[in-house]
Amino acid sequence: MKLARTRSTAAAVTAVLAALSLATACNRESTDSAGSGGDKPAIGIDLPRSDSDFWNSYAQYLKKDIKSDGVNALPLSNSQNDVTKLVANVQVFQNTGAKAVVMAPQDTGAIASTLDTLASKKIPVVSVDTRPDKGDVYMVVRADNRAYGTQACEYLGKQLGGEGKVAEFQGALDSINGRDRSEAFAACMKEKFPKIKVFELPTDWKGDVASAKLQSLLAQHPDLNGIYMQAGGVFLQPTLALLEQKKLLKPAGQKGHITIVSNDGIPQEFDAIRKGQIDATISQPADLYAKYALYYAEAAAAGKTFKPGATDHDSTIIKIPNGLEDQLPAPLVTKDNVEDKALWGNNVG
Repeated sequence: MKLARTRSTAAAVTAVLAALSLATACNRESTDSAGSGGDKPAIGIDLPRSDSDFWNSYAQYLKKDIKSDGVNALPLSNSQNDVTKLVANVQVFQNTGAKAVVMAPQDTGAIASTLDTLASKKIPVVSVDTRPDKGDVYMVVRADNRAYGTQACEYLGKQLGGEGKVAEFQGALDSINGRDRSEAFAACMKEKFPKIKVFELPTDWKGDVASAKLQSLLAQHPDLNGIYMQAGGVFLQPTLALLEQKKLLKPAGQKGHITIVSNDGIPQEFDAIRKGQIDATISQPADLYAKYALYYAEAAAAGKTFKPGATDHDSTIIKIPNGLEDQLPAPLVTKDNVEDKALWGNNVG
């Protein structure tokens, strides 16, 4: 009886381990995406989500750079906007020998304990686009998100002549990016365009939420004449679809046109600018996010250090409470410069 019980227990343990391995594999990408870095330090990379055209472009650039630069990347994981998955993926990186980790935590307040664990194991972290609220980071690779909000405000305010009604699709306010863009947009509107009424619509970065809230707002305020989308990658398509359905998608320059400013710089936004469906977007540098995430991860694994100040790639490193941040340039794109071949949105794919 004891032998049978032992065999039964062993079989159960084997089944559990197999299930866990399968679950982990389902959340990770093929080793085809890893580089051939030879004896280079291993880098663990977690992609934050796959429901955004912006982040899918970032992933595309990452895979290209890993291959071309010979980065020794562990199989990529995707936490799908779920901090518990991110924590589990980071644990796998630790167990498989990562010497540095690249991540883009969408909930910037919930990742602190994981960062503390990595720090205790001397595994440096590069955070892309988002700045963790607490916990040590080697480098944040990001653009100035407060500038996003200010640029969007100034463009909208001037286009509307300082008067009107504007819907603002706010990103998740538990994210530093959502807070930075929202706070800067509100401060600029209050100071420079007090006659513009702003309707703040929290969305948690979800396109369907933004569309539903916009529909309700239009029912109450059919004279809405401006929209600020904090993330075109998730908001663009549902917004255009709703406006078209309501016969409000009028080209720029035509009476009744709703002035729309976005953030991201994806090709779909550029096409919408060319068609006159939206007026502007702020181009987050997905290509540079990928390039410098890998650059700093390899530098961290090699023990290199950096100081605040101007860089050799047209950016500025600043000191933040929990590390350093390289603030990359993010230009405003309108019909005047949408064909610029230097913009990543004209080169991806």
